[in-house]
Amino acid sequence: MGGIAGGWVLTTVSSEAETTPAGVTYEVIKSGNGPKPEVGELIAIRFQAFAGSNKIDDIFDTPEPYYTRLGSGGLLKGVETTLPLMTVGDRWKLTIPGELAFGPKGRPASAGKPRIPANAEIVFDVEVVGLPGKEPELIDLIGDVE
Repeated sequence: MGGIAGGWVLTTVSSEAETTPAGVTYEVIKSGNGPKPEVGELIAIRFQAFAGSNKIDDIFDTPEPYYTRLGSGGLLKGVETTLPLMTVGDRWKLTIPGELAFGPKGRPASAGKPRIPANAEIVFDVEVVGLPGKEPELIDLIGDVE
């Protein structure tokens, strides 16, 4: 099982991969040097996700990143638990076990989105591109709110 997408073998975890306490395996593709996001903050990310060889989402080619409030449940649980470990500028390849992805129900097919089987492992390539409101140039203009 598996396939190649974005230059990766989707079901193989490299020997350099680490595992979070929640059970998500990650490999650092690129290290950033910005601040770490905190639960409750607005975060801007770019990502692409695969279930096996099927691409299920891709925000890398869109004009704007995906904005979400960290911890709000707007992302897969495995992604939500991993983002607070990253810093702005980081790009990680996450391998998310089924129970931290779409779980036992999977996801039915919908317009432009393939069906995801129950407990499917999801490979999620994610880059933290910003923390809106925490950009250094904005803080210089208006001052730190803390």
